[in-house]
Amino acid sequence: PLSASLRARRAAPRATLLAVSNGAHLPAERKAELRQTAELVGRAGKGITACDEGPGTIGSRFENVGVQNTEENRRAYRQMLFETEGAADFLSAAILDPETLYQKSDSDKFGGKLFPEVLSELGVVPGVKPHLKVYALPGQEGATVMQGLDSLAVRCKEYYEAGCRFAKWRSPIEIDVSKGQPSDLVIQCNMHDLARYALICQQEGLMPIVEPDISLKGCHTLEQAVAINVKVQSELYKAMLDHGVYMEGSTLKPNIVNPGRDCPVSYTVEEIAEANLEVFRRCFPTAMPTANYLSGGQSLSDAAARLSAINKAKTARDPWNISFSWSAALQMPLFELCRGHDGLRLEEMSALYLKELKIAGAAANGTHEWTKGEGDHVVKALETVAA
Repeated sequence: PLSASLRARRAAPRATLLAVSNGAHLPAERKAELRQTAELVGRAGKGITACDEGPGTIGSRFENVGVQNTEENRRAYRQMLFETEGAADFLSAAILDPETLYQKSDSDKFGGKLFPEVLSELGVVPGVKPHLKVYALPGQEGATVMQGLDSLAVRCKEYYEAGCRFAKWRSPIEIDVSKGQPSDLVIQCNMHDLARYALICQQEGLMPIVEPDISLKGCHTLEQAVAINVKVQSELYKAMLDHGVYMEGSTLKPNIVNPGRDCPVSYTVEEIAEANLEVFRRCFPTAMPTANYLSGGQSLSDAAARLSAINKAKTARDPWNISFSWSAALQMPLFELCRGHDGLRLEEMSALYLKELKIAGAAANGTHEWTKGEGDHVVKALETVAA
Protein backbone atom coordinates (compact mmCIF):
# COMPACT_ATOMS: atom_id res chain seq x y z
CA PRO A 1 0.00 0.00 0.00
CA LEU A 2 1.08 3.59 -0.70
CA SER A 3 2.31 5.65 2.22
CA ALA A 4 0.17 8.59 3.35
CA SER A 5 2.80 11.11 2.20
CA LEU A 6 3.02 9.57 -1.30
CA ARG A 7 -0.77 9.54 -1.63
CA ALA A 8 -0.84 13.21 -0.60
CA ARG A 9 1.78 14.11 -3.19
CA ARG A 10 -0.11 12.31 -5.92
CA ALA A 11 -3.36 14.01 -4.93
CA ALA A 12 -1.84 17.52 -4.99
CA PRO A 13 -3.24 19.78 -7.75
CA ARG A 14 -1.08 20.05 -10.83
CA ALA A 15 -0.60 22.96 -13.27
CA THR A 16 -2.85 21.53 -15.94
CA LEU A 17 -4.46 23.57 -18.70
CA LEU A 18 -7.72 23.87 -16.77
CA ALA A 19 -5.96 24.71 -13.49
CA VAL A 20 -4.56 27.95 -14.95
CA SER A 21 -7.29 28.82 -17.45
CA ASN A 22 -8.15 32.55 -17.32
CA GLY A 23 -7.02 33.09 -13.76
CA ALA A 24 -8.52 29.90 -12.32
CA HIS A 25 -5.63 29.84 -9.83
CA LEU A 26 -6.72 33.20 -8.36
CA PRO A 27 -9.17 33.57 -5.45
CA ALA A 28 -12.58 34.91 -6.43
CA GLU A 29 -12.01 38.05 -4.37
CA ARG A 30 -8.76 38.78 -6.23
CA LYS A 31 -10.42 38.34 -9.61
CA ALA A 32 -13.26 40.64 -8.60
CA GLU A 33 -10.79 43.32 -7.51
CA LEU A 34 -8.76 43.04 -10.74
CA ARG A 35 -11.88 43.27 -12.87
CA GLN A 36 -13.14 46.29 -10.95
CA THR A 37 -9.79 48.05 -11.43
CA ALA A 38 -9.84 47.32 -15.17
CA GLU A 39 -13.34 48.74 -15.44
CA LEU A 40 -12.38 51.85 -13.46
CA VAL A 41 -9.41 52.45 -15.76
CA GLY A 42 -11.77 52.03 -18.73
CA ARG A 43 -14.39 54.59 -17.72
CA ALA A 44 -15.92 56.29 -20.75
CA GLY A 45 -14.69 59.78 -21.59
CA LYS A 46 -11.70 59.50 -19.26
CA GLY A 47 -8.12 58.44 -19.84
CA ILE A 48 -4.74 57.97 -18.22
CA THR A 49 -2.12 60.59 -17.48
CA ALA A 50 1.18 58.79 -17.98
CA CYS A 51 3.79 60.44 -15.77
CA ASP A 52 6.04 57.44 -15.18
CA GLU A 53 9.25 58.85 -16.65
CA GLY A 54 12.27 58.06 -14.49
CA PRO A 55 14.37 60.84 -12.97
CA GLY A 56 16.76 60.77 -15.93
CA THR A 57 14.08 61.06 -18.61
CA ILE A 58 12.04 63.76 -16.90
CA GLY A 59 15.32 65.45 -16.01
CA SER A 60 16.40 65.72 -19.63
CA ARG A 61 13.04 67.32 -20.47
CA PHE A 62 13.48 69.78 -17.63
CA GLU A 63 17.04 70.65 -18.59
CA ASN A 64 16.05 71.14 -22.23
CA VAL A 65 13.95 74.15 -21.17
CA GLY A 66 16.26 75.40 -18.43
CA VAL A 67 14.64 73.78 -15.37
CA GLN A 68 16.86 72.13 -12.77
CA ASN A 69 16.42 68.37 -12.38
CA THR A 70 15.89 68.16 -8.62
CA GLU A 71 13.67 65.79 -6.67
CA GLU A 72 11.64 68.77 -5.43
CA ASN A 73 11.01 70.01 -8.98
CA ARG A 74 9.95 66.52 -10.02
CA ARG A 75 7.61 66.31 -7.01
CA ALA A 76 6.08 69.76 -7.58
CA TYR A 77 5.57 69.08 -11.27
CA ARG A 78 3.82 65.73 -10.65
CA GLN A 79 1.67 67.38 -7.97
CA MET A 80 0.45 69.85 -10.61
CA LEU A 81 -0.44 66.97 -12.95
CA PHE A 82 -2.45 65.25 -10.21
CA GLU A 83 -4.08 68.19 -8.43
CA THR A 84 -4.96 70.64 -11.20
CA GLU A 85 -8.54 71.69 -10.47
CA GLY A 86 -10.86 69.84 -12.84
CA ALA A 87 -8.23 67.40 -14.16
CA ALA A 88 -9.86 64.42 -12.43
CA ASP A 89 -12.99 65.00 -14.55
CA PHE A 90 -11.01 63.66 -17.51
CA LEU A 91 -8.74 61.12 -15.79
CA SER A 92 -9.48 57.53 -14.85
CA ALA A 93 -5.93 56.66 -13.80
CA ALA A 94 -2.35 57.87 -13.45
CA ILE A 95 0.85 55.89 -14.10
CA LEU A 96 3.61 56.80 -11.64
CA ASP A 97 7.34 56.27 -11.51
CA PRO A 98 8.31 54.38 -8.33
CA GLU A 99 9.95 57.55 -6.99
CA THR A 100 6.59 59.36 -7.06
CA LEU A 101 4.86 56.69 -4.93
CA TYR A 102 6.72 57.88 -1.86
CA GLN A 103 6.48 61.63 -2.45
CA LYS A 104 3.90 63.77 -0.67
CA SER A 105 1.63 66.64 -1.57
CA ASP A 106 2.23 70.00 0.07
CA SER A 107 -1.04 71.60 -1.07
CA ASP A 108 -3.57 73.06 1.36
CA LYS A 109 -6.09 70.36 0.43
CA PHE A 110 -3.86 67.27 0.52
CA GLY A 111 -0.77 68.43 2.42
CA GLY A 112 1.24 65.58 3.91
CA LYS A 113 -0.53 62.80 1.99
CA LEU A 114 1.36 60.45 -0.32
CA PHE A 115 0.45 60.83 -3.98
CA PRO A 116 -1.28 57.42 -4.34
CA GLU A 117 -3.63 58.46 -1.53
CA VAL A 118 -4.21 61.86 -3.14
CA LEU A 119 -5.10 60.24 -6.46
CA SER A 120 -7.44 57.73 -4.84
CA GLU A 121 -9.29 60.53 -3.03
CA LEU A 122 -9.68 62.31 -6.38
CA GLY A 123 -11.20 59.17 -7.94
CA VAL A 124 -8.12 58.53 -10.08
CA VAL A 125 -6.67 55.00 -9.88
CA PRO A 126 -2.93 55.07 -9.03
CA GLY A 127 -0.60 52.70 -10.87
CA VAL A 128 3.11 52.19 -11.43
CA LYS A 129 5.72 51.36 -14.05
CA PRO A 130 7.64 48.30 -12.76
CA HIS A 131 9.91 47.41 -15.68
CA LEU A 132 13.62 48.19 -15.61
CA LYS A 133 16.11 48.68 -18.48
CA VAL A 134 15.94 47.62 -22.13
CA TYR A 135 18.30 44.95 -23.44
CA ALA A 136 19.31 44.46 -27.07
CA LEU A 137 18.79 40.86 -28.18
CA PRO A 138 21.99 39.53 -29.78
CA GLY A 139 21.70 38.93 -33.51
CA GLN A 140 18.43 40.86 -33.87
CA GLU A 141 19.59 44.09 -35.53
CA GLY A 142 19.30 46.08 -32.31
CA ALA A 143 15.78 44.87 -31.41
CA THR A 144 15.19 44.84 -27.66
CA VAL A 145 13.39 43.24 -24.74
CA MET A 146 12.60 44.84 -21.37
CA GLN A 147 14.26 43.56 -18.19
CA GLY A 148 12.84 43.25 -14.68
CA LEU A 149 10.81 40.05 -14.50
CA ASP A 150 13.08 38.29 -11.99
CA SER A 151 12.38 40.77 -9.18
CA LEU A 152 8.87 41.70 -10.30
CA ALA A 153 6.82 39.82 -7.70
CA VAL A 154 8.62 41.44 -4.76
CA ARG A 155 8.26 44.91 -6.26
CA CYS A 156 4.58 44.37 -7.14
CA LYS A 157 3.85 43.40 -3.54
CA GLU A 158 5.60 46.57 -2.37
CA TYR A 159 3.73 48.75 -4.89
CA TYR A 160 0.36 47.28 -3.88
CA GLU A 161 1.10 48.05 -0.25
CA ALA A 162 2.03 51.61 -1.30
CA GLY A 163 -1.47 52.09 -2.73
CA CYS A 164 -1.09 51.15 -6.41
CA ARG A 165 -3.81 49.09 -8.01
CA PHE A 166 -2.36 48.50 -11.47
CA ALA A 167 0.96 48.34 -13.29
CA LYS A 168 2.08 49.05 -16.84
CA TRP A 169 4.86 47.24 -18.73
CA ARG A 170 6.10 48.60 -22.07
CA SER A 171 7.64 46.39 -24.75
CA PRO A 172 9.07 48.67 -27.48
CA ILE A 173 9.25 47.32 -31.02
CA GLU A 174 10.40 48.90 -34.28
CA ILE A 175 9.36 48.00 -37.82
CA ASP A 176 12.19 47.70 -40.37
CA VAL A 177 10.91 45.72 -43.32
CA SER A 178 14.33 45.74 -45.03
CA LYS A 179 15.90 43.97 -42.02
CA GLY A 180 13.00 41.62 -41.39
CA GLN A 181 12.10 43.26 -38.11
CA PRO A 182 10.32 42.61 -35.94
CA SER A 183 11.34 38.98 -36.33
CA ASP A 184 9.30 36.10 -34.95
CA LEU A 185 11.85 35.76 -32.13
CA VAL A 186 11.58 39.44 -31.17
CA ILE A 187 7.78 39.29 -31.17
CA GLN A 188 7.66 36.06 -29.16
CA CYS A 189 10.20 37.21 -26.56
CA ASN A 190 8.46 40.52 -25.96
CA MET A 191 4.90 39.22 -25.94
CA HIS A 192 5.70 36.27 -23.70
CA ASP A 193 7.45 38.66 -21.31
CA LEU A 194 4.28 40.77 -21.24
CA ALA A 195 2.22 37.67 -20.47
CA ARG A 196 4.54 36.63 -17.61
CA TYR A 197 4.48 40.17 -16.26
CA ALA A 198 0.65 40.17 -16.35
CA LEU A 199 0.47 36.80 -14.58
CA ILE A 200 2.83 37.94 -11.80
CA CYS A 201 1.02 41.28 -11.36
CA GLN A 202 -2.35 39.60 -10.93
CA GLN A 203 -0.93 37.20 -8.36
CA GLU A 204 0.18 40.23 -6.30
CA GLY A 205 -3.07 42.17 -6.74
CA LEU A 206 -2.09 44.63 -9.48
CA MET A 207 -4.21 44.87 -12.63
CA PRO A 208 -1.76 44.63 -15.55
CA ILE A 209 -1.78 47.06 -18.46
CA VAL A 210 0.09 45.42 -21.33
CA GLU A 211 1.84 47.81 -23.72
CA PRO A 212 3.14 46.49 -27.04
CA ASP A 213 4.63 49.76 -28.33
CA ILE A 214 5.36 49.73 -32.06
CA SER A 215 7.32 52.86 -32.91
CA LEU A 216 6.42 55.48 -35.52
CA LYS A 217 10.00 55.27 -36.75
CA GLY A 218 10.38 53.80 -40.24
CA CYS A 219 9.06 53.98 -43.77
CA HIS A 220 6.47 51.18 -43.64
CA THR A 221 3.02 51.69 -45.13
CA LEU A 222 -0.25 51.70 -43.21
CA GLU A 223 -1.09 48.31 -44.71
CA GLN A 224 2.21 46.86 -43.48
CA ALA A 225 1.60 48.40 -40.06
CA VAL A 226 -1.81 46.71 -39.86
CA ALA A 227 -0.34 43.31 -40.70
CA ILE A 228 2.49 43.63 -38.16
CA ASN A 229 0.25 45.01 -35.40
CA VAL A 230 -2.17 42.10 -35.89
CA LYS A 231 0.73 39.65 -35.69
CA VAL A 232 2.16 41.28 -32.55
CA GLN A 233 -1.16 41.63 -30.73
CA SER A 234 -2.29 38.11 -31.68
CA GLU A 235 0.92 36.69 -30.20
CA LEU A 236 0.30 38.75 -27.04
CA TYR A 237 -3.26 37.55 -26.43
CA LYS A 238 -2.37 33.92 -27.18
CA ALA A 239 0.52 34.13 -24.71
CA MET A 240 -1.72 35.72 -22.07
CA LEU A 241 -4.30 32.95 -22.47
CA ASP A 242 -1.64 30.24 -22.39
CA HIS A 243 -0.15 31.70 -19.22
CA GLY A 244 -3.55 31.74 -17.51
CA VAL A 245 -3.86 35.52 -17.28
CA TYR A 246 -7.32 36.67 -16.18
CA MET A 247 -8.29 38.61 -19.30
CA GLU A 248 -11.21 40.53 -17.77
CA GLY A 249 -8.75 41.83 -15.17
CA SER A 250 -6.26 43.28 -17.64
CA THR A 251 -6.19 46.14 -20.15
CA LEU A 252 -4.25 47.23 -23.25
CA LYS A 253 -2.07 50.26 -23.96
CA PRO A 254 -1.33 50.03 -27.70
CA ASN A 255 0.26 52.37 -30.19
CA ILE A 256 -2.09 54.00 -32.66
CA VAL A 257 -1.56 52.02 -35.87
CA ASN A 258 0.18 54.47 -38.20
CA PRO A 259 2.36 54.39 -41.29
CA GLY A 260 6.03 54.97 -40.55
CA ARG A 261 7.04 58.58 -40.07
CA ASP A 262 8.97 58.45 -43.39
CA CYS A 263 6.33 56.48 -45.32
CA PRO A 264 6.11 57.82 -48.91
CA VAL A 265 2.33 57.27 -49.08
CA SER A 266 -0.21 59.76 -47.71
CA TYR A 267 -3.23 58.66 -45.64
CA THR A 268 -6.21 60.55 -44.22
CA VAL A 269 -7.11 60.49 -40.57
CA GLU A 270 -10.21 58.49 -41.47
CA GLU A 271 -8.09 55.82 -43.18
CA ILE A 272 -5.84 55.62 -40.13
CA ALA A 273 -8.89 55.31 -37.86
CA GLU A 274 -10.32 52.46 -39.91
CA ALA A 275 -6.95 50.67 -39.87
CA ASN A 276 -6.92 50.76 -36.06
CA LEU A 277 -10.39 49.27 -35.83
CA GLU A 278 -9.42 46.58 -38.35
CA VAL A 279 -6.58 45.49 -36.06
CA PHE A 280 -8.85 45.31 -33.02
CA ARG A 281 -11.60 43.47 -34.88
CA ARG A 282 -9.17 40.79 -36.01
CA CYS A 283 -7.65 39.96 -32.65
CA PHE A 284 -8.47 42.14 -29.59
CA PRO A 285 -10.45 40.05 -27.04
CA THR A 286 -13.77 41.55 -26.02
CA ALA A 287 -13.02 40.24 -22.52
CA MET A 288 -10.56 43.14 -22.10
CA PRO A 289 -12.63 46.25 -21.40
CA THR A 290 -10.43 49.08 -22.63
CA ALA A 291 -7.59 50.14 -24.90
CA ASN A 292 -5.82 53.36 -23.93
CA TYR A 293 -3.59 54.52 -26.75
CA LEU A 294 -0.10 55.85 -26.11
CA SER A 295 0.93 59.01 -27.96
CA GLY A 296 4.29 57.64 -29.12
CA GLY A 297 5.77 60.80 -30.61
CA GLN A 298 2.53 62.20 -32.02
CA SER A 299 1.58 65.80 -31.33
CA LEU A 300 -1.52 66.42 -29.23
CA SER A 301 -3.41 67.65 -32.30
CA ASP A 302 -2.62 64.52 -34.34
CA ALA A 303 -3.16 62.09 -31.44
CA ALA A 304 -6.50 63.71 -30.53
CA ALA A 305 -7.70 63.79 -34.14
CA ARG A 306 -6.88 60.11 -34.64
CA LEU A 307 -8.43 59.02 -31.34
CA SER A 308 -11.60 60.99 -32.03
CA ALA A 309 -11.80 59.60 -35.57
CA ILE A 310 -11.44 56.04 -34.23
CA ASN A 311 -14.27 56.59 -31.77
CA LYS A 312 -16.48 58.23 -34.42
CA ALA A 313 -15.94 55.19 -36.69
CA LYS A 314 -16.84 52.59 -34.03
CA THR A 315 -19.77 50.31 -34.75
CA ALA A 316 -21.64 47.57 -32.91
CA ARG A 317 -18.65 45.33 -33.71
CA ASP A 318 -16.41 47.48 -31.48
CA PRO A 319 -17.51 47.06 -27.83
CA TRP A 320 -14.34 48.35 -26.17
CA ASN A 321 -13.76 51.65 -24.47
CA ILE A 322 -11.06 53.35 -26.57
CA SER A 323 -9.25 56.22 -24.90
CA PHE A 324 -5.83 57.75 -24.18
CA SER A 325 -2.79 57.11 -22.00
CA TRP A 326 -0.61 60.06 -22.97
CA SER A 327 2.64 61.44 -21.68
CA ALA A 328 4.61 63.49 -24.20
CA ALA A 329 1.53 64.67 -26.15
CA LEU A 330 0.26 66.35 -22.98
CA GLN A 331 3.52 67.26 -21.29
CA MET A 332 5.87 68.58 -23.98
CA PRO A 333 3.80 71.76 -24.54
CA LEU A 334 3.82 72.31 -20.76
CA PHE A 335 7.61 72.26 -20.62
CA GLU A 336 7.82 74.87 -23.38
CA LEU A 337 6.07 77.34 -21.07
CA CYS A 338 9.20 77.24 -18.89
CA ARG A 339 11.70 78.03 -21.64
CA GLY A 340 13.43 81.33 -20.98
CA HIS A 341 12.03 81.58 -17.45
CA ASP A 342 13.44 80.77 -14.06
CA GLY A 343 12.05 77.41 -12.95
CA LEU A 344 8.66 75.75 -13.29
CA ARG A 345 5.71 77.98 -14.23
CA LEU A 346 3.18 75.81 -12.46
CA GLU A 347 0.13 78.08 -12.74
CA GLU A 348 0.49 78.52 -16.49
CA MET A 349 1.26 74.81 -16.92
CA SER A 350 -1.82 73.85 -14.93
CA ALA A 351 -4.10 76.04 -17.06
CA LEU A 352 -2.76 74.60 -20.33
CA TYR A 353 -2.87 71.05 -18.96
CA LEU A 354 -6.59 71.36 -18.21
CA LYS A 355 -7.25 72.62 -21.75
CA GLU A 356 -5.33 69.64 -23.14
CA LEU A 357 -7.28 67.19 -20.98
CA LYS A 358 -10.56 68.63 -22.24
CA ILE A 359 -9.40 67.92 -25.80
CA ALA A 360 -8.31 64.41 -24.81
CA GLY A 361 -11.60 63.71 -23.05
CA ALA A 362 -13.58 64.85 -26.09
CA ALA A 363 -11.44 62.61 -28.32
CA ALA A 364 -12.15 59.67 -26.01
CA ASN A 365 -15.86 60.34 -26.55
CA GLY A 366 -15.48 60.82 -30.30
CA THR A 367 -16.70 64.42 -30.05
CA HIS A 368 -13.44 66.28 -30.64
CA GLU A 369 -13.60 68.15 -33.95
CA TRP A 370 -10.22 68.46 -35.60
CA THR A 371 -9.21 70.93 -38.27
CA LYS A 372 -8.50 69.82 -41.82
CA GLY A 373 -5.17 68.04 -42.08
CA GLU A 374 -4.82 67.17 -38.41
CA GLY A 375 -4.31 63.45 -37.95
CA ASP A 376 -3.45 62.87 -41.61
CA HIS A 377 -0.16 61.27 -42.58
CA VAL A 378 1.36 63.67 -45.09
CA VAL A 379 4.41 62.73 -47.15
CA LYS A 380 7.39 64.87 -46.22
CA ALA A 381 8.80 67.20 -48.85
CA LEU A 382 11.83 65.75 -50.57
CA GLU A 383 14.12 68.44 -49.21
CA THR A 384 12.91 67.75 -45.66
CA VAL A 385 13.62 64.02 -46.01
CA ALA A 386 17.05 64.77 -47.48
CA ALA A 387 17.87 67.07 -44.59
